[in-house]
Amino acid sequence: MGLKNLLPLFIGWLMMATVDSLEALCPFDGRYREDDRYAPELNRLASHMSERGLIANRLRMEGEYLIALSEEPGVGLRGFSDVEKSLVRGLYGFPIEDARIVKAIETTGYKNFPRTRHDVRSLGYFMKDKLEGTSLEDVLPWLHFALTSEDATNIAYGLMLSDTLSEVILPLGDELHDQLGSLADKYKDPPMLARTHGQPAVPTIFGKEFKNFFARLGRQLDQLGDYQVLVKLNGAVGNYNAHHAAYPNVDWLAFTQRFIEKFNKGREIRLKPNLVTTQIEPHDTYAELFDNLRRMNKVVMQLDKDMWRYISDEWIKQKADDAPGSSTMPQKINPEDLERGWGNLEIANAMYDMFSRVLPENMLQRALFDSTIERTFGFALAAHMLGYRSTIIGLGKSGVNEEKAKAALNEHPEVIAEGLQTILRREGRTDAYDQLVELTKGRKGTMDDFRQFIDGLDIPDTVKEEMRSLTPETYTGLAKRIAEEC
Repeated sequence: MGLKNLLPLFIGWLMMATVDSLEALCPFDGRYREDDRYAPELNRLASHMSERGLIANRLRMEGEYLIALSEEPGVGLRGFSDVEKSLVRGLYGFPIEDARIVKAIETTGYKNFPRTRHDVRSLGYFMKDKLEGTSLEDVLPWLHFALTSEDATNIAYGLMLSDTLSEVILPLGDELHDQLGSLADKYKDPPMLARTHGQPAVPTIFGKEFKNFFARLGRQLDQLGDYQVLVKLNGAVGNYNAHHAAYPNVDWLAFTQRFIEKFNKGREIRLKPNLVTTQIEPHDTYAELFDNLRRMNKVVMQLDKDMWRYISDEWIKQKADDAPGSSTMPQKINPEDLERGWGNLEIANAMYDMFSRVLPENMLQRALFDSTIERTFGFALAAHMLGYRSTIIGLGKSGVNEEKAKAALNEHPEVIAEGLQTILRREGRTDAYDQLVELTKGRKGTMDDFRQFIDGLDIPDTVKEEMRSLTPETYTGLAKRIAEEC
């Protein structure tokens, strides 16, 4: 290899080696990538959703397609030996050095390959370079046979999303879901004041409020676990024009179904062939996916906000760590992890909303605008990941302050008014609601006020005793049972 061919690789390596994380435009590749709380999952995400991840999955698709052609009766490509199939699949490891070669072919040229300024054509030249001089040299004309770039790209994104959901997003969601279940069980007894419209309403139990988020998140996770991403393999405008022209007796529809199914072995999030498309798979399942993720995130954002309020009210206490809460106020312990979770999920959801609205749109049989949008999937998923990990950290540092919560609840004895008037209505008192309005509305009463009110009622003593048993701490309905059983 001459100096001319080594130069683009050296320049690419030098640029990557000298870019400081402090100069990264994206915090996920700078600030957070260097934080050991987030780095493992960000690195795992990058292995799938980075530029290298995209090229690697295109390579896998193109390699498996070449092997599938060799196995298809009626196609003129000779069969491959097991050694030759292993030779193709040996390319899939795709170290960073190989990724740099592909980028060099695209941007500067490499060896005898001119600069392509086209990422998929660059990959074809890379495969040709790797297979030249092997027993597969005679099959090089079959690389990317009858395909359009979108055939390779949409299947690559299908694989990338499938792997990311299975290895990063679903495990994080499950971890948070389990954490909420544990909190619901741990705090199934302590009562708290519930607020509706921001005003004191009736009592509830901390565990039941955690169970509410547990149930909501679980429902969205179940839907995500059933998700399938549609992909296509049907040429320039979706009609198999070139495939059929070359081999009209091959059932290319059946070939597509078999080919896509091969990728699903051991796969949690499955790919499914879409046989009716234009040049692009229309991305309807992308919209469904990002809508699902957006709904999940709304649940978690609401959890972050509610926890923030409970911390502000001192009903939830935080464990101190070695991070300062303020540059000037040494006493502070800020709920910064919950705030970071909330903020990153806002970012993710803004992007998910755009993905869902825009990606199913296209012009005629193809416009390239979706390609540049798809390249930002990794950013949105990184914000999603950081939001969940930060929320998990924040919840792990939080615990119920039972003394403060009970004190706040007992400051509002009027919260039992609902129960008192309902018992009176059961006893046939048509003026029950009006009597309690007169006693409680717009004023803070005391338990003595309620006892005097009850003593003055013309009702059986057994009913009076039933009403006297209601207190802010006991008037919690089936909240504990919901926390335990639902």
